Amino acid sequence: MVGTSPTLTDAGTTVARKPTQSPLTLWAMSDGRAGIEAQAVGLAEAIARHRKAEVEIKRIGWKGDTGRLPWWLNLFPRRWLTPDSDISEPWPDILVAAGRATLPLAIRMKTWSGGKTFVVQIQDPRVPAHYFDVVVPPNHDRLKGDNVVSIIGAPHRVTATKLKAEYRRFARAIDPLPHPRAAVLVGGRSKAFDLTPERAAKIAADIQLALEAEGGSLLMTFSRRTPEQAKALLAARLKHLPGIIWDGAGDNPYFAFLAGADYILVTEDSANMATEAASTGKPVFILKMDGQSLKFRLFHEELERHGAARPFGGAFHGWTYEPLAETDRAAKEVLARYDAART
Repeated sequence: MVGTSPTLTDAGTTVARKPTQSPLTLWAMSDGRAGIEAQAVGLAEAIARHRKAEVEIKRIGWKGDTGRLPWWLNLFPRRWLTPDSDISEPWPDILVAAGRATLPLAIRMKTWSGGKTFVVQIQDPRVPAHYFDVVVPPNHDRLKGDNVVSIIGAPHRVTATKLKAEYRRFARAIDPLPHPRAAVLVGGRSKAFDLTPERAAKIAADIQLALEAEGGSLLMTFSRRTPEQAKALLAARLKHLPGIIWDGAGDNPYFAFLAGADYILVTEDSANMATEAASTGKPVFILKMDGQSLKFRLFHEELERHGAARPFGGAFHGWTYEPLAETDRAAKEVLARYDAART
């Protein structure tokens, strides 16, 4: 909201100050899963870096099996939310929603707000894009439309400032480790991929040989989807190397690992982790898993064309490229369209 307020000069004359603009209110809405929430919060925070704004994280849950219904069968969605979901007035200026679970709410938000809320949906919603003001899918989803702003990979929270701040928190543990340092970001089982013990053993052997040849150190972290057998095998095979293998206890050093690494290795199942890695400007190596996916092949080819990533062939080598800044690009485009819709 823009307003003009008076002020008193030294001579006692009242003059009008320049209009002041109230902060935008932003909701970053998801079902709370770490990877999905990171996309919504990442884009909302990027918008707030370019326009004064207050970001509120909204985690929604559905009673019973309501969340499994198609959005159009969930006729009164607020009635079926869990009590801690807190989706109520006052409505935000901009809603950034991610994931299938948010669709019944995001699609109706403009009606509830009387047209006040500008609705941004992340990923391919698998419904007509015109239900939203802007859709922000990855390029490899191949979604087209006048209100579609596609990007390489996924929105995320990685910034140079965040990496520096997170590194400071873990500097005492990371600083003594020898270079080159390899951050290894391990995903796990998904619809398209799996991390079997046999594949985990191959990954462990390749990483061990490469680090021993270079005299380097390891910074390894796992996702919630990493199978326990694969996690245990990787930890057991690599624990003798200098470095840190995060076991999930205590503060998460994920961003500090990105900051402290010379090379970043990412399993091929995660667009989030690969995009975050490519935003650092450091060499990114993709680790092969069991399974395959056309969408992920297109995504990794896109990272290769950008110069960010290459398949891991068992040895480290360096190169340079322009760090990905797709989240900020999407944020600027969202704001431009938000402004245009209000003129």
